[in-house]
This record gives sequence, C-alpha cells and structure tokens, in this order.
Amino acid sequence: MNKKQKEYFRKLLNQRLDELLNQAGQAMTEMVSRNGQEIEYLDRASMDADQTFRLRIRSRESFLINKIRQALERIESNTYGYCDTCGENISIKRLEARPVTSKCIHCKEEEERQEYIVY
Repeated sequence: MNKKQKEYFRKLLNQRLDELLNQAGQAMTEMVSRNGQEIEYLDRASMDADQTFRLRIRSRESFLINKIRQALERIESNTYGYCDTCGENISIKRLEARPVTSKCIHCKEEEERQEYIVY
C-alpha cells in the first residue's frame, strides 16, 4: 500500500469515527432529556422500547468505533492492509468496501465456513 492510499484510508476512518462519536453524544443527550419529561404510561412503554432499540444500535456502533480505532492503530504501525491470518495483502477493493477489515477475503471466508460448521 502506498502513502497516498494509506492517507486516504486514514482520512476515511477518522471521518467515520468522528461521525459515530458525534451521533453517540447526541443520542445520549436526547435520552437523558427524554427521561425527565412527564409522559403517559403507554407513551412510556413505547419510549422504553425505542430506547432499548437505540441502545442496541449504540452497542453495535461502539463495536465499530473499536474496530475503527484498531484499524487506525494498524495504519500507524504499518500493518494496515495486511491479513492478520496469512500476512498477505488485503485487496484495495476489499478495504474500500470494509475499511476496518483485518483479514483478506479468503481467510474471512474460511473463518465464516468454520463458524458455520460449529453452529
């Protein structure tokens, strides 16, 4: 991976990280402000279900934030773009589709096949 490509992915990952962190901050502010409002019983049940759904989304986003930070660390350590399993280059197309990936397509497919066998 050349320097220009590395900088492209660093910028892409940092932008996505900033977006996720901003969304998380806004969501937390919104949830806190809603909790203080007086509401009807049925509205409360609906809000609780909505809040549970939002928390699940935030949990997934938290997982993605960690993956983005790991990818940025790999960029800094010059290991970004190399498969964690086999050490081969991860294709630019794969990185463009999933910039946080740490596995080439072949190793990821094999990992998924093994998971399928277990389950």
